[in-house]
Amino acid sequence: MSLLDQLNPQQREAVEATEGPLLILAGAGSGKTRVITYRIAHLIDSCGVSPERMLAVTFTNKAAQEMRSRIERLVRTPRVVQPWISTFHSFCVRLLRQDGSRIGLSRDFSIYDESDQLAVVKACMRQLGLSDRELKPRGVLSRISYAKNHGRNPEEFFEASTDPLSEKVAVVYGLYTKALKQASAVDFDDLLLEAVRLLEEDAEAALKYNDRFRYILVDEYQDTNRAQYELVRLLTQTQQNLCVVGDEDQSIYSWRGADIRNIVEFEKDYPQARIIRLEQNYRSTQHILDAAAAVVANNRYRKGKALWTARDGGQKIGLYEAPDAENEGLFVADWIAKRQRDQPGEKSAILYRTNAQSRLYEEALRRYGLKYSLVGGISFYERAEVKDLLAYLKTAANPQDSVSLLRIINSPPRGIGQKTVRKLEELALENGLSLWDGLRQAVEQEVFPTRAASALKAFHRLMEGLRKAALEENVPEMLRTIIERTRYTALLEEDGTPEALGRIENIQELLNAATDSMERGENLAEFLDHAALVSDTDGFDEEALITLMTLHSAKGLEFPAVFMGGLEEGLLPHNRSLPSENALEEERRLCYVGMTRAQDILILTRAESRRHYGSQMPELSMPSRFLSEIPEHLLEDLSSPPSFAASPNNERVYEYDPAELEGMTVQQASVGNVHRYFGSRSESKRAASKPRGAFSGFVPGSRVRHPKYGYGTVLRREGEGEESKLTVSFPGLGLKKLVEKYARLERV
Repeated sequence: MSLLDQLNPQQREAVEATEGPLLILAGAGSGKTRVITYRIAHLIDSCGVSPERMLAVTFTNKAAQEMRSRIERLVRTPRVVQPWISTFHSFCVRLLRQDGSRIGLSRDFSIYDESDQLAVVKACMRQLGLSDRELKPRGVLSRISYAKNHGRNPEEFFEASTDPLSEKVAVVYGLYTKALKQASAVDFDDLLLEAVRLLEEDAEAALKYNDRFRYILVDEYQDTNRAQYELVRLLTQTQQNLCVVGDEDQSIYSWRGADIRNIVEFEKDYPQARIIRLEQNYRSTQHILDAAAAVVANNRYRKGKALWTARDGGQKIGLYEAPDAENEGLFVADWIAKRQRDQPGEKSAILYRTNAQSRLYEEALRRYGLKYSLVGGISFYERAEVKDLLAYLKTAANPQDSVSLLRIINSPPRGIGQKTVRKLEELALENGLSLWDGLRQAVEQEVFPTRAASALKAFHRLMEGLRKAALEENVPEMLRTIIERTRYTALLEEDGTPEALGRIENIQELLNAATDSMERGENLAEFLDHAALVSDTDGFDEEALITLMTLHSAKGLEFPAVFMGGLEEGLLPHNRSLPSENALEEERRLCYVGMTRAQDILILTRAESRRHYGSQMPELSMPSRFLSEIPEHLLEDLSSPPSFAASPNNERVYEYDPAELEGMTVQQASVGNVHRYFGSRSESKRAASKPRGAFSGFVPGSRVRHPKYGYGTVLRREGEGEESKLTVSFPGLGLKKLVEKYARLERV
């Protein structure tokens, strides 16, 4: 069987359409990676295209690696070189390392990640005497990034400012730009912008890369921003064998610059373009596809697709409406616990709109003793000890990197306090020097008191030695030299705490990463580039049985069972999106992305009440408008509350602070405290109306009197008839669990 025989008709058409501009609209789960990899293999094997003439770009290292692996298995033609497959940022790094000097960029430039950028912003704000109360550093950084991605330099940003706050941001932006230039550093936005500038300003470089890449393929085209769009345009000036693959219904990153117009208006940019739709879904059941399609169909700005699957209907979409957010978390944990007993090894995902929502799910899962993986925590390369050692490597490679230098100047502690550091920064600023040059001058001229001078001199000597070592040693050797000369691991061993031992394990893993890098033939700069460009989702644990992540992080993944939580107005769609029709459409696309992650089971949940922004009392919530957009015949109501008795640690499920219940009426408690553990108000109503023959029984909410404990309120009933167990709250005495037959309770 040939490669093409393994494809459906639409996939085959997309693979064989090799010449000219092509837009492949690939619906969720329609096998787009298969089409991309088969297309590259077809170009090499059947069309005789040299791999070095091809460029494929995507957004994550994981996606790029998956492409490489699949192509390696598919291509039959013997070859020495590989197609150039990478993320946008990795491609730009290689471009700038090779030819950035043409536009005045140092070959040894450092790449600043978000924490490095924040450090620069804070330093610029200190220089201007601005406090965190006046400007939030993260907010400033976000506005700088927005300005860069919309082609505004600091001067243009200042001219466009309409209020004093924006003017201050513009001034910080100007200092930020100068600081990066002095440190010979670029941020993630600069990688794209500088690559575009290279191709715009240097005709020779533009011709070189246009001639080299005769076939260009762009994955996830709906996520491209202005700079990425310009980069692709500049690479296709002399030929237009451009294939872009994407799905406008999955465009969910406008907040980081993605422009949906790039895919929706592709034919305007490339009038000769063909459009091929991939509509057969290989992931989800038809019920899931129909529900997701019904939601996204309410968007106006889309090209449209009709997803279908060969799989029959499947289960209906579950809908659970919890009395509050805590109960919502317990329902999910209880469902997964039961499912794992029936279907051991099945993987589940819990998806939510904001990171803050994870807490209640985590607490519920822990109560059930269920292990889970949280995506979006501190990634490996963001851990303090890893960033410290990387900062040593960065400074050894580029001593002008002031952010890295500041990070390590007193880590591990070597007697260089904040006072000395601030004075050193002032000295460098006054003399127009980088921090490294200021340090060298301070050491030579002995401008500091003896103790500080001695510590600075020792640090300068250490770094000079490491700079020389960087020229002679490979990356693993260099790391070991740093660890030995700084006594970094030795000090952690002396500490001996579990936390310190965990940090040592991270250092050992960094050494493993360095060894892997060396075996790939990478030098120090390439190792540092790789570390800087690894994204959070690249650390997704594919073996985890339960994964917690935001809807944004879930894009591109799939799970047998998916829970989407917080389907409420203000959460999904998010409050910030409500005033804008475009933003609201993106929220709807985000809902669509979440729904189409599910293969077999999709359960949507919401809370009738939820605490917001640290408020003491819960607030009633409105169901998300997206729920009303799902046809009723596709939904199954799961809102009859479970007993939550399936937990292997059953007693722990009902842990809470009894004091928060005492002194409250049942009406007050039911809003957000009692029923989060003991079921919904509808449960009480059902129990109260249920015929019990001669035995009247007590239901949640009943006021009772006990001969020993006095007056109380029934919070929970387990079982039926007089053998049932009652959980009763007695003010001042806490909770008591009583067998109804022997409790001698009187109804009040």
